[in-house]
Order: sequence, then C-alpha cells, then structure tokens
Amino acid sequence: MSVQKTTKFTSALDIPAAFVEKNVKLRGKLHHITEKGLEVEHVPISIPFFTSLQRKWQGPGLLLVRLAGVQLAPGALGWLQRHLRPSQIVWFQLLGREDEALECLVLVNKGRFLSVCLNEEILRQGLGRAARVDGLHHESRLYWRLHKRLLRAELKALKKKKGIWKEESYLERIRDRISSNKFVQMLKQFVSWLRNSV
Repeated sequence: MSVQKTTKFTSALDIPAAFVEKNVKLRGKLHHITEKGLEVEHVPISIPFFTSLQRKWQGPGLLLVRLAGVQLAPGALGWLQRHLRPSQIVWFQLLGREDEALECLVLVNKGRFLSVCLNEEILRQGLGRAARVDGLHHESRLYWRLHKRLLRAELKALKKKKGIWKEESYLERIRDRISSNKFVQMLKQFVSWLRNSV
C-alpha cells in the first residue's frame, strides 16, 4: 500500500478496492463544485522527483467526490461555492465507490489545528438531510458512528431552525392563510373580472 500512496489516481476506478475497504484518507485539490459532487484532483504523498515526472505524463484527471450520508438541499451548492476556494486542499476519506463516484467524508482545514467535516457542516447549516451512508456495511461500527454524528449535526440545525428547518414567521403564516381563504380568492377573482370588463 505504501508504494500506491505515491500513485496519482485520475479515476475512481483506479483506486484499489483495499483502499476503499480500509477507508483510506486521501488528499486532493478542489477544482469544481457541481450538483453531482466535488471534482477533486488527487494529490498523492509526494516524492519531489517522482511527482514532477508524473505531472509530465499524467493529466489532472478529476475524481468525483460525494458527501456520504448527506442528501443536499437546494441552497447547499451555493453555500459550498461560497465557503470553498478553487484549488483548496481537501482530505477525503473513502467510504464507498459507485461507478465513477466516491462516497467520502470530506475534511477542510480551517486554521492550523482545526479541520471541519463538510458532511456534518452542511447538516449543521440546515442545508441537507442525513441519509444512508452508501458504501459502508450497515452492521459495521463505523457506519453507526458516522450516522450518529450526521444525525447529531442535523438535530442542531433543527433546534436552531436553520436552513430547511426554518419555520415561517407568524406574519408569513397569516398571509398564507388569508391568501388561501375562499372568500379572499373569490374577491380577487371579482376584482380581476371588474378590471377586465372595464
């Protein structure tokens, strides 16, 4: 495995099954944020001479990295684009692979000693719902540990009424009730009929 850690993976299918089974953590450079996931260029552990040779004969080859255990809400993409910089270094822990996509926990360094798990942060902001962690066996200890972490993050957003959990304000509820009232709807139709007939 040590030799392969210096190998640059340009496709999800190039990554050995053992890496996925052992939930190996890889690092990469972020290129694009799309609706399908993060497009990341794998940056292997570098041996300077070897790395410069590799760059000459290998293209950037982007890996599609998805946030495992998270079902993204509509505002999530915009939030990711605002909080992540192009060419930012991210760490992604392999949890599963589905065709060309990798199911991962994605970590971003925020300062010297602090890293943030994007999977949890999206849920904490109320920009998604906790979902099944694809790729991991449901009986495994890791699956339940991760699922618990994700549910805890979602619960924080729910308690703080953030994102998709934000309740309508009292005025919004009254306005909705008034506009859905049958008498008010008939009155609107009558007014529009009057305007059209004049």
